[in-house]
Amino acid sequence: MRSRPHTVTSSFPPRSASGSGFDSANFLGHTTTSSGDGRRRETHRLGAERAESQARAKSLHSHQGIQSMLVEVNGAKLYVDVENAGLIPDGDRMREKPTLVLLHGGPGFDHTGFKPAFSALSDVAQIVYYDHRGNGRSTGIDPATWTLAQWGDDVKGLCDALGIVKPIVCGLSFGGFVAQAYATRYPEHPGKLILLSTVAKMDFRLVFETFTRLGGAEIGALAESYWTNPTAEGGANYIAKCMPFYNQRRDASSNGRLARAIIKTEVAAYFNGPGNEQGRMDFRHELARIACPVLMMGGEKDPITPISLSEMTAQCISPHLVRFERLENCGHDVIADNPGRVLGAIREFILAE
Repeated sequence: MRSRPHTVTSSFPPRSASGSGFDSANFLGHTTTSSGDGRRRETHRLGAERAESQARAKSLHSHQGIQSMLVEVNGAKLYVDVENAGLIPDGDRMREKPTLVLLHGGPGFDHTGFKPAFSALSDVAQIVYYDHRGNGRSTGIDPATWTLAQWGDDVKGLCDALGIVKPIVCGLSFGGFVAQAYATRYPEHPGKLILLSTVAKMDFRLVFETFTRLGGAEIGALAESYWTNPTAEGGANYIAKCMPFYNQRRDASSNGRLARAIIKTEVAAYFNGPGNEQGRMDFRHELARIACPVLMMGGEKDPITPISLSEMTAQCISPHLVRFERLENCGHDVIADNPGRVLGAIREFILAE
């Protein structure tokens, strides 16, 4: 049985001087100094601060190289998994990897859909998975806080709490909405931005037409029924009958990811649809504020964020910053439909200077 994740606050953990990866020496209560001849020695901090730091470090639960914790951010406790070290040996020096922060889709789902696919990038980035407030294993049950502004603020708040500087933030679907909210509210904060299967503004009429084209009249009508009047009950029916059309590859692994997820249809019902914030959101003008490189990818057979809307979104970002990839034979879940191309493009984007 898994132990309960430890709860930490914005003091956890210190970062290294260059800002990427966790500074384990300081976190464990040590400082490192150098003598004139280059020899290094470690000295212990004294008193309660050292004891508290070490106790907190030991309490973190680790499984297969992933540390899980609850991090208090803006009044909510966000469930976080951190995969692999950020500071690694490289010959006679220590090298810091960039931090990739993953924003899951939904709302009403959790971060587990990214696993295990994104572990393939752990050699080039330290990976931070987390559940948005009100989603998955995170707290935050007040619907008044289920807004893109708050979810976007939480991205920066989480980075501040963990000491992550210039993160590479990757948002999938609804996570892309959150990434746009974050990047337009804090344009100088991200180092890079990755937007997968997402749009700046929804066009529900086009969504219904695409579902009808891909799944037939019954599926189109069911999609329209749910999105125009989202309810928890309708959400369960939509997941069962319409979500299979999100993928072009419908195999056991896709079913397994859905079965493993913690689903909270009440969050989706609160946010989704033309009458709720999803229908009101419009980042088209604000996207010009983005100041970092952006990789954007969309599937040609995506029913919920149709490719034409993704292309329109990319056109709202400064041309010298954005790279857009149109993925043939891919639906909404581009990672499942073409993992090699998608993860390969992300790897290349992470490593690019």
